[in-house]
Amino acid sequence: MAMTLASSRRPHRRGFPRAASGIGAALMIIGWSSPASAMHISEGILPPLWAGIWFAVAAPFVWLGLREVRRRSGASPHFKVLTGLVGAAVFVISCMPVPVPFTGTCSHPCGTGLAAVIVGPAVTTVIAAVALLLQALFLAHGGLTTLGANIVSMGVVGAYSGWLIYSALRRLGAGMVVAAGAAGLVSDWATYAMTSGELAAALHGGTSFAAMFSAIALAFLPTQLPLGVLEAVVSGAALRFLLARRPEFVGESAAETG
Repeated sequence: MAMTLASSRRPHRRGFPRAASGIGAALMIIGWSSPASAMHISEGILPPLWAGIWFAVAAPFVWLGLREVRRRSGASPHFKVLTGLVGAAVFVISCMPVPVPFTGTCSHPCGTGLAAVIVGPAVTTVIAAVALLLQALFLAHGGLTTLGANIVSMGVVGAYSGWLIYSALRRLGAGMVVAAGAAGLVSDWATYAMTSGELAAALHGGTSFAAMFSAIALAFLPTQLPLGVLEAVVSGAALRFLLARRPEFVGESAAETG
């Protein structure tokens, strides 16, 4: 997801969450890690008006995702378990900071493209929302007032862009592994493009939106270009593994597309 501006670096807080789930275990592991610059759009970066706008944009997608979780959990007993496992993976993947040169901010992979292939984009939005909330509360990554913006960039744009490219490639005859790799790549880059737009819209001031967007996007390029390629490789390999070992986990989201 998004990164903070250079002027808003915050120390990584150590946390000892008590959750017994896979996400809780991931929180404990990350809490022991060394300090790093904060990730996502940090608390206080967005003016109240823009923070409210992004909450309003995110809300219907989260509602749709919750409804989809209930529907599919009723139809398939193992779906809640699968959602929890995918959620833990997204949480851990999006907690891997990579410093952005010359700015003091951090980039990171997202995992939402692969998640969308496995459980669908609507459910992935809920997964991203939960991961982002826990990261804001326990790890000082992102913030509560900026949660809506972070959900939109990583949980909505990231999930749906990955799902759309996966679906399009499958309809064109591409294999599932190749399509999943493309989903990881597009989802990652789309997330950071959206984040650049969110920051530029709120902070451009007397500067043009285009100039601010270009400056922020260029700051992300040195790390996000290779991270997108890495997400493509990881997403394709992960789907190949699931298809070979646990094809039922792929289910209707990926196996029946195209």
